Amino acid sequence: MCYNSNMLLSDYDYALDESLIAKYPPKVRGASRLLGLNRTTGQLTDSHYRDLADFLQAGDVLVLNETKVMSARMFFLDEQGREREVVLLEKHGDKMETILYRGKLREGEVLALRKRPEIKTKVLEILGGGIARVDQDLLEIAVKYGEVPLPPYLKREADQDDTTRYQTEFAKHLGSAAAPTASLNLTEEILQKAKQKGVRVAKLTLHVGLGTFLPIRTDDLTDHKMHSEYYEIPPATLAALQEAKRVVAVGTTVVRALESFAETKQPSGETKIFIYPGYQFKLVGAMLTNFHAPKSTVLMMAAAFAGWENLRRAYEHAAANRYAFLSYGDSMMVYS
Repeated sequence: MCYNSNMLLSDYDYALDESLIAKYPPKVRGASRLLGLNRTTGQLTDSHYRDLADFLQAGDVLVLNETKVMSARMFFLDEQGREREVVLLEKHGDKMETILYRGKLREGEVLALRKRPEIKTKVLEILGGGIARVDQDLLEIAVKYGEVPLPPYLKREADQDDTTRYQTEFAKHLGSAAAPTASLNLTEEILQKAKQKGVRVAKLTLHVGLGTFLPIRTDDLTDHKMHSEYYEIPPATLAALQEAKRVVAVGTTVVRALESFAETKQPSGETKIFIYPGYQFKLVGAMLTNFHAPKSTVLMMAAAFAGWENLRRAYEHAAANRYAFLSYGDSMMVYS
């Protein structure tokens, strides 16, 4: 999908001070900050996530992603006894047999789970890019023996708090290899405040893939091949969308599902939609999102929605005021 043949990744970069990256979630869910950005006027408003309802209005439909993060990170031993870190990739079909791995693997090699060496799996196919297919569904093994798949840029091991905090309060459908991070701070109290204003809450599922963290390897955005993710929008949500005065997407994963539906008219399926500046939004009217990494696909999406100059100025304001960035960080409400 091409919106502008002159779009270059290098045009969408900024210097991210590593000290701004939130290494841990806030002590209390929902206690993070919120920066409002009016994409029409460019006005910035310093606020708090708990006051999200201040940016909402009667007739809005607030759409959440009900996906649940798997304990997708596991450690296996290869036939020479070397440790191999493996992450089970997001759910697409019935079987979950595709992995992302570190180090070297070869087809036909048998891997033994480090925690339970009697549990073994065989590498059937090397797919390239550090991805392989094994001979069995690994979901049950991941549920029993896996660890929280924290983003690599956190540069730390998962702890006990991460098992609950790297998961939304309303997570329901198991299948993600990463969290829909814009909603990590959503609480029932915050949602109730929204409902009291006449906001309707609707839900969908998009299983978030590790492609979210994979770098774009080409400067020409039209050459980038977007990863595929499975989404499903239930009938009740489709009905709510038809009645909405404004559709408010909580996170880029929701935007991806909604805009895929708007383009294809398919309420479920695989999406490879790549949204970057020049894209014309068909359904989403406001977006709650995090502060994203430079040159990332999610930054591209935010820039497409907010306008790059607006977004760049908002990021500069956020950095100057010590907002916390990335998955466990603060959020932005982009609206008009």
